[in-house]
Amino acid sequence: MTSSEQALARTASSADAASDSPKESGAARGAQGRGTPPGSTPPGSSSWRSRLYRWDMKASPYAFISPFFIIFGAFSLVPLLYTAWYSLHNVQLSSLDSQTWAGLDNYTNLFQSDFFWNALKNTFSIGVLSTVPQLVVAIWLAHMLNYRLRGSTVWRVIMLTPYATSVAAATLVFVLLFSPENGMINWALDLIGIDPVNWRESDWGSQFAVSSIVIWRWTGYNALIYLAAMQAIPADLYESASLDGANRWHQFRHVTIPMLRPTILFTVVVSTIGATQLFGEPLLFGGVSGTKGGSEHQYQTLGLYMYDQGWIVGNLGKASAIAWSMFLILLVIAAINLLVTRRLRKTQ
Repeated sequence: MTSSEQALARTASSADAASDSPKESGAARGAQGRGTPPGSTPPGSSSWRSRLYRWDMKASPYAFISPFFIIFGAFSLVPLLYTAWYSLHNVQLSSLDSQTWAGLDNYTNLFQSDFFWNALKNTFSIGVLSTVPQLVVAIWLAHMLNYRLRGSTVWRVIMLTPYATSVAAATLVFVLLFSPENGMINWALDLIGIDPVNWRESDWGSQFAVSSIVIWRWTGYNALIYLAAMQAIPADLYESASLDGANRWHQFRHVTIPMLRPTILFTVVVSTIGATQLFGEPLLFGGVSGTKGGSEHQYQTLGLYMYDQGWIVGNLGKASAIAWSMFLILLVIAAINLLVTRRLRKTQ
């Protein structure tokens, strides 16, 4: 072998040694890494952090919504179940500790009572008198505000003002308006030749007066709901109807009303629930005889009847049965709402 060939062999062997040295150093570093030198992360910490992260992602939503369920359970669910327990017992307000089992006797006596059916009839009639005009006027107001009017924001605030007014203040004003002696309503009726009406003692007159309070307070609120739904209707539908020669009335009838069906159904259900729970307006309107719903119970609602039996008469067992009867009525209303909603979805 010549000297030049020997030099080339030595160069190749040195290159092979240099290429093997990183592998050996990497293996050496890997061997040293098993000893966890100072400042490095322990092997199990990354898995612990990942598990903690997964638990945080799963549990955080429940932690955020837990205050609602805690408050709902403490102030709604527990009283509801306790009321159901009371409805199956004879319980007097004066002696809460002495309870005797009654079974379904409270419900049987309730359904045999003429006062219960009278209160149910009054609740239904006042609900119809207050809900139908209220929603009709609300749709009309929303339709007017849906167009570009001057000061539309001011009108919206004005419409929402009655909703922000307390029940006591609103009822006091209407008591003065419907006063049989010097009320403005009787004064206006006298101008057109109609005899004055004793609004508190009349059957339909008292129910109309109570319904007018509800209409005044809730019309603007429902109008804003309808207005929001109208503004969500695509403008292309109105443009197409306008090109077809439809005027504003036809657009309102054939475009706006069909698109508002889910919203109208929602407001009908909410207003019906509110009418079923009507309490403050007839109580304050009747004055001394407010808990009885008038001298002849002519405008006594289910809410007033429950209050009269529970806090005036002191029969908490019967009052609890009335409360659960109202709850069952609301469940029926919710079931009807569900059926109608499904029917509307199928027809669309």
